[in-house]
Amino acid sequence: MHPIIYDVAVSIDGHISGPGGDISQFAQEGAVVDDYTERLECYATAIMGRATYEFGYRFGMKPGQNPYPHLKTIVFSKSLELLDSSEITVEPSCHDESIMAVRARSSGPVYLCGGGDFAGSLLTSGLIDVLRLKRAPIVLGDGVRLFGDAQFPPRLEHAETRDYGGGYLLQEFRVMNDA
Repeated sequence: MHPIIYDVAVSIDGHISGPGGDISQFAQEGAVVDDYTERLECYATAIMGRATYEFGYRFGMKPGQNPYPHLKTIVFSKSLELLDSSEITVEPSCHDESIMAVRARSSGPVYLCGGGDFAGSLLTSGLIDVLRLKRAPIVLGDGVRLFGDAQFPPRLEHAETRDYGGGYLLQEFRVMNDA
């Protein structure tokens, strides 16, 4: 079964976006972005919640469009309604069994896109295998937190740290889920 990897930019104070979904302070170019773009090619499936999917509308994405055309993209939402011709799959159930089924069907690693409450629920359920944190030298003060309101303290094993200079780091951790 392929791993679920939470690959996300995060501020020093633990936010993946600022108030109103603002991501303007995160790097938009450079080595940290180039490495992320390269890593995207290694994923087979993308999973996300409705808020993350609809965030793409701000950048010109149309309803039903796949933000990652090379990936099978699944949006977990009870209320998102799209046309049958949609390029993505909407999964109304976000139970552990639904996530496990996606993982079992995936032809490669699963990219957890976005995060917040959705990531927090997966972490609490022991469904995230790897954290790839693109640490940015910014403080946002408010916004969407890395794991939403989840209070589950995971056991982590450090796998790698890459220094991009200027305070930007990529930190990778394996989540030690108790079997």
